[in-house]
Amino acid sequence: MLYGAALLLGYFIGSIPFGLVLCKLFGYGDIRKIGSGNIGATNVLRTGNKPLAFATLLLDSGKGAIAVIAALVVFSKTCEFIYCITDPCPCVSYPVPVAFMAFLAGSGAIIGHCFPIWLKFKGGKGVATTLGTLLMAVPLAGITACLVWLLSAAFSKISSLAAISAMLISPVAVYFFYNAQAAYISAAISALVVIKHHTNIKRIMNGTEPKIGKKKNSESA
Repeated sequence: MLYGAALLLGYFIGSIPFGLVLCKLFGYGDIRKIGSGNIGATNVLRTGNKPLAFATLLLDSGKGAIAVIAALVVFSKTCEFIYCITDPCPCVSYPVPVAFMAFLAGSGAIIGHCFPIWLKFKGGKGVATTLGTLLMAVPLAGITACLVWLLSAAFSKISSLAAISAMLISPVAVYFFYNAQAAYISAAISALVVIKHHTNIKRIMNGTEPKIGKKKNSESA
């Protein structure tokens, strides 16, 4: 029951469509009618407003981090404290059930970003929210994923390929820096994010996916 509550808490936080809200507030209209129609930072960048796109990136990643923090605050007062064998858990300074609740809440935020109830379940691709969740819930796993993204982007110059690479390494990093149970959830979330990039994958395979700095027709953040 508490696990479901953690997911639901994260879901509603993740469902806030910051890209859409910011674009409307700053006079750019409905971001869903611009570029790829996606609500994430990459598509917001197509408005030509780089600070607005950066703000969207921060807020979208912040949704994952905030969901983790909210769960730590809420569930630390309701969960029984059971410590892992290595007491305390590596990279996580909270008892196992509370930390796992926080990880679930972050996962819920990613699902909420991808399928927001307010937008008829048509949202972004979840990369930024996933990285925000990992950085807050399992810092070393988050740092690893970010480094993989940066290295892949530097060598390939393809944002979507960098995002997919980061998602593929995430479950492995969570396994090594946290535990297997969370790694299974991370694998499911990563699979969701990769599937959301299906059109990008097709273009990567046929060599038509635009590189960083060039105009593209699909969002990857």
